[in-house]
Amino acid sequence: MSGRVMVTAAAVLLVLGSGCAKTPATMATSSPAPSSGSSSTGPRPVTPAASRSGLTSGPTTTQATARPRVTDFAPSPDLRDIYFDFDKYEIRADAAKTLDANAAWLRSRTSSVLLVEGHCDERGTNEYNLALGDRRAKATMNYLVSRGVDARRITVVSYGEDRPQCQEHNEACWAKNRRARFLVKAE
Repeated sequence: MSGRVMVTAAAVLLVLGSGCAKTPATMATSSPAPSSGSSSTGPRPVTPAASRSGLTSGPTTTQATARPRVTDFAPSPDLRDIYFDFDKYEIRADAAKTLDANAAWLRSRTSSVLLVEGHCDERGTNEYNLALGDRRAKATMNYLVSRGVDARRITVVSYGEDRPQCQEHNEACWAKNRRARFLVKAE
C-alpha cells in the first residue's frame, strides 16, 4: 500500500512540476535566408542560454550571441502588424505585402534592431500557443530575411495567448490576436 501511495505522490509531483510556464520563449537567430519560397520553415536551433542571458526577469531566452533586452524595444508607427489564419503560421498574401513594406523600411534603417513578437488567440493550450507563436515569429523573420533584412538584426519572441490585443471571445477578436507584432530599437 505504501508503494502505491509513493507512486501516486510521485505522479502528482511530476504533473505539478511540469506545469506550463507563463514566460514566453525567445530566440535570437542568425539563420540564412530560406532557400525555397516556403515560409513555414524555421531557423536552425541554437543553444539555450537563459541562465547566461543577464535578464533578471522577463521571457525565457535562447540565444547564440548577446542580444538587446526585450524591454529595450518600442513600437514604430512605420511597421505594421501582420495577421495569420487560425492554427496556421504561413505568411498570407496580404501579410506578404505588409512585410515587403516593413522590409523596405528596415533596409533603409540599418542601425535599427527588430523584435518580432508571435501571438495567438486564446484557443488551445498554453504550450501549444507558445509553440505556434514561435513558429509565426520565425516564419515572419524568415520572410524578412528573404527580402534582404540581416538576420542578425532580428530577435523573435513568442507570447502565445498571454498578450491579447483584443479581449472579447469571438472570431473577429481572435483574428486580431493571431499576429506578428514588430518593435524596434535603434543601435
